[in-house]
Amino acid sequence: MKIAIFEVEHFEKDYLIAQLSGHELKFYDHALNLEHIEEAAGYDALVLFVYSEVNELMLAKLPGLKFITTRSMGFNHIEVTACDKRGIAVSYVPAYGERTVAEHTFALILSLSRKIFQAYERTEKGIFDYHGLMGFDLQGKTLGIIGGGRIGQNVAQIARGFQMNVVVFDNLPKPELAERIGFTYLPLDELLSKSDIVSIHVPYMEATHHLLNEAKFKLFKKGAFLINTARGAIVDTKALLQALENKTLLGAGLDVLEDECTIKEERELMSKLLPEKYNWETLARNHMLIDRDDVIITPHIAFNSREAVERILQTTVENINGFTSGKFVNLVPKV
Repeated sequence: MKIAIFEVEHFEKDYLIAQLSGHELKFYDHALNLEHIEEAAGYDALVLFVYSEVNELMLAKLPGLKFITTRSMGFNHIEVTACDKRGIAVSYVPAYGERTVAEHTFALILSLSRKIFQAYERTEKGIFDYHGLMGFDLQGKTLGIIGGGRIGQNVAQIARGFQMNVVVFDNLPKPELAERIGFTYLPLDELLSKSDIVSIHVPYMEATHHLLNEAKFKLFKKGAFLINTARGAIVDTKALLQALENKTLLGAGLDVLEDECTIKEERELMSKLLPEKYNWETLARNHMLIDRDDVIITPHIAFNSREAVERILQTTVENINGFTSGKFVNLVPKV
């Protein structure tokens, strides 16, 4: 096939060239839009990312197009209904970092439980005094997981390896899954009151905006810890600061902050097309969290492992090979 690939980063080109050697490839650094529509003309397939768009008007100018695959979990930048009308198949990347994010979740948990950051700061200064650095064991502690999807399930499995008690809140409980992994479903309020550590793994949407607010923090077990590797706006930052100040929470590990709602897709953070206004240092300081000794902040890197990024490319290649062989894979779900 003739394939046009848009929004390509340097690390992607070599992989795609090697894996798709039987196809004619054309790479573009920029996004596909109406302004660049002529560059997509004459190709059988398009490989896109989240800043590219495909709508009905653009499709009318691409009569030979047969297939689109996006290197993202989200696909709202593509008018799938319009593609269906023209017989154009659309694939996506349904998952790539569920284990990756779960491992980063535990990196934050262990950093808090063993005061790794404070210990590192001391030893950098040549101070080897362990006073004030006493941590706590994870064995026997209760981990509350908000959201029992793929990431939450991986977090639960890792927690069981630490011999933690695991409770999960999810709107669609799966008893057989709970039995297999070894956790218990609880209502959200009960989970908050019983958990030593609470970890968030739900998507951001209107229903989860400020899911953890002032009222919910009052239900937390005194002296608990909060982990958020999902989306910043799921937590009311003002309420979080208050909970830290009054010692309802003894600490927090955050890979996300509230002002980053413009980010649709983790992989988007690696794109040079990301708006320049996005500034981690400014965001963190605005939230008054970065200077706290009881808070660890990482710059939205939970997804960012070599293997996870490779899985995006691998899935994209599988999508293309599936289409060419007539065995479609990872088609976007029908609305």
